[in-house]
Amino acid sequence: MNATRYVARKPDSDGVIHYSGEENAIWHTLIERQLACVKGRACDEYMAGLARLAMPHDRIPQLDDINRVLEPATGWQVGRVPALISFDRFFELLANRRFPVATFIRSRQELDYLQEPDIFHELFGHCALLTNPAFARFTHTYGQLGRDASPKDRGFLARLYWFTVEFGLLNTPSGRRIYGGGILSSPGETRHVFESDMPEFRPFDILDVLRTPYRIDIMQPVYYVLDSIDDLFAIAEMDIMAEVQKARGLGLFAPTFPARQNAS
Repeated sequence: MNATRYVARKPDSDGVIHYSGEENAIWHTLIERQLACVKGRACDEYMAGLARLAMPHDRIPQLDDINRVLEPATGWQVGRVPALISFDRFFELLANRRFPVATFIRSRQELDYLQEPDIFHELFGHCALLTNPAFARFTHTYGQLGRDASPKDRGFLARLYWFTVEFGLLNTPSGRRIYGGGILSSPGETRHVFESDMPEFRPFDILDVLRTPYRIDIMQPVYYVLDSIDDLFAIAEMDIMAEVQKARGLGLFAPTFPARQNAS
């Protein structure tokens, strides 16, 4: 994985991480801005989970405070990790119902976009929906599959995660709504979904999802849309690895974005 200049903060002997005044101020800026941005755009299940977590606005939450809500809700916990972890470790954590959270927060110079996931992305973007049984079940199943998959198969599974957990959308009676944390934690991506005429919105089809290339450093040109968050239960019950083998046989779709310069 790529190197990062960020260093995760470590807790003291009592398990408390002491963030600086500037770090807490950045959290305040991020959460206030993004709450305004996702209002009327995030799905109801996410907003209900956010209310249950009751994260403070004036300071970065302690992970134990998040766990006190998540564990009785769905059996999940968050786990402190360094800024970057291996794929093996990532899948192992998910398979054990532990969502990895790197305990650093972005700098003011990178408020709008950060390539590696920080504590704001993980807590604000993902943890609210880990109170939802369908999302929690899907994420657990995904971790189990990834833990046991080959490196080649993990590449296909990454696309499933990208177009659901990170950049998933729902159809609702009130219109299209967000459940993917990559959108929920990004003002630019949120506006891109609702205000731009550039993206293509496709109905969710697992084989199509597994075959769709993506880039992490651009606004997404394609989103896949579920009809209900409970559809994640049905996806978790599928023979996902059989679909991965079909996708491997068919190959990837042509990208809908330009190639990255000096891409590895």
